[in-house]
Amino acid sequence: MKLHITKTKGADIREGMMGLFFEDINYGADGGLYAEMMENRSFEFRKTTGINNASTPEYDGGYGWSKYPANSPFVAMEYHTFHPLTEENPHYLHVKTTRPDSGFSNKAYDGIFLKKNEEYRVSFYMNALSYTGDIMVLVEKHEDVFLRGTVSVSGKCNGWKKYELVLKAVADVDAAAFHILLSNPGEVEFDCISMMPCSAVCGVFRKDLADLLKDIKPGFLRFPGGCVIEGATLENRYQWKKTVGDITKRKANWNRWATHMNGEANNFTSAYAHYNQTLGIGFYEYFLLCEYIGAKAVPVVSVGLACQFQSEELVPVDSPEFMEYMQDALDLVEFANGDVTTTWGALRAEMGHPEPFGLEFIGIGNEQWETEKVDFFRRYTIFEEEIHKKYPEIKLIGSAGPDVHTERYEAAWNFYRKAVKENKEFTYAVDEHYYMPPEWFFANTHFYDEYSREIKVFSGEYAAHPKRLGGMRSANTLEGALAEAAFLTGVERNADVVIMASYAPLLAIVGYVQWAPDMIWFDAKTAYGTPSYYVQKMYANNMGSYTLKMTPESGTEELEGKKLYANASYDEKTGEIILKVVNAGNEDVVIDLSTEDAIQSGTAVCLSGPDLYAYNTIEEPHKVTAKEWQLTQDECRQLVLPAESFKVYRFTV
Repeated sequence: MKLHITKTKGADIREGMMGLFFEDINYGADGGLYAEMMENRSFEFRKTTGINNASTPEYDGGYGWSKYPANSPFVAMEYHTFHPLTEENPHYLHVKTTRPDSGFSNKAYDGIFLKKNEEYRVSFYMNALSYTGDIMVLVEKHEDVFLRGTVSVSGKCNGWKKYELVLKAVADVDAAAFHILLSNPGEVEFDCISMMPCSAVCGVFRKDLADLLKDIKPGFLRFPGGCVIEGATLENRYQWKKTVGDITKRKANWNRWATHMNGEANNFTSAYAHYNQTLGIGFYEYFLLCEYIGAKAVPVVSVGLACQFQSEELVPVDSPEFMEYMQDALDLVEFANGDVTTTWGALRAEMGHPEPFGLEFIGIGNEQWETEKVDFFRRYTIFEEEIHKKYPEIKLIGSAGPDVHTERYEAAWNFYRKAVKENKEFTYAVDEHYYMPPEWFFANTHFYDEYSREIKVFSGEYAAHPKRLGGMRSANTLEGALAEAAFLTGVERNADVVIMASYAPLLAIVGYVQWAPDMIWFDAKTAYGTPSYYVQKMYANNMGSYTLKMTPESGTEELEGKKLYANASYDEKTGEIILKVVNAGNEDVVIDLSTEDAIQSGTAVCLSGPDLYAYNTIEEPHKVTAKEWQLTQDECRQLVLPAESFKVYRFTV
């Protein structure tokens, strides 16, 4: 088979087109990207049962904590609010021991993982009351101690005081226990107990996960949702102003995903009932993460609608409460971009970043759509008017709802297209979401060919959902990844209309999963990329400046007839032709390649695995992976495409 890449320019490709979407789902923040190792560090967790807007969060501040020794009659633990460390998180632990070397332990999700010679920062606030003696911090397993530190206390303490220790692990260990012990009998109060690896990126992010994100070289990062921004109820929504400032004052919130999949069969509760948000990754940390991974921020704000899948709760647009939502959006821009003389810019500076973050985008709502009861279009219009009145430079992202091929999707596009005719700045791009079987992605590589170019598209959430495999609800198989790669050839070919694209969800911790598949999986000690991760990385690392036409003109269709999907682009910075090719068939294919200028050299990256249904696991993290090598001259002219593979070529001409 022959393929010729011409010099004829196609669509310009927006720099940073491929990005990421991070929502706190599957314990992606607390227990995941947030490097905090303690669970329920401030004794504020809630246990949430029920379903949808009938969810019932009940205080369960002792969750994750227990007596040490276990069930000891010589230890009493109570949770008080008499003289709180902060009003926002008023509960604290009052512990009384009547025997030496007794105290309490933390569950720490699935236990503590330590690396030999790595340092860890343990901190806590303590009110020693009238206690005299040592406070000992231990990490142990089977009576072997892997980390130890001591604070000495003498006499009466005058209120809360922060203590901090930097401790080194003496050996590797996983699933270990964390204890705080009193050397003598006595009464002591504790709050905000923290343990963080000193290797945490920006002092916040788990390094292996943050670096997996950075390696993608994403152009943007959408945050915080997703359904989290809407909340199961409006009270439960993600409120950015409660996520900034001192972490002790960030009011803990129960996670909207705590009740996912609840029903009569499980008595409306599940293992995720204690899924909470400490908000250690708040909006300040989000902007820091964007800087670290080199991505532009795309924050999403609430428009006064609870999650439409779960609730009809809303704030009327003619109410003062609605304008508070509006003001939150305006203040977010000030927090990100305002100078240090502004209210929110001053807070940003106080937190350690006097320079503006340079926010350019805001998403107005998540998966919102118009109904007889929900006036989303009016809400969007008000937000657009108010934001652009004060910040005309901010680019707004609209919502087309949760799916495509539906009446609500068509209604949304009709709304935006009509409005843009009168005001071209009304919408920068419309956010589309699709979670479909692999077959849909293969069949829709031309999805955007006939789209109107007057409004751009943000493909904000997408993933191929393969069939169930064994105990996996929906594994990240090679088949799903190839389907996504094939679909993205059409997205890239139509880069003049699709200007941003991000897979979802991003992170999932093994054993705590509400939604699958996910791009990156991890446990306490290991993190790995899925086949879908490699597709995103191969794309984001290999985006040209503009697409190139291939001949014959029907070349794309001819390829697809053989289960081949391809697109070519040119990188003006490096002077290279980039060719992406998916071979979804079960036989190897050889393509005779020609270009208008002779190819001097080339490299290739190939994603493949043992079969279409292969996927990576903690035990086999590289079962499906991408490999890169330098091409010979023969390999530059004759492209060998292995069966069931995705290949990216870079040719120097």
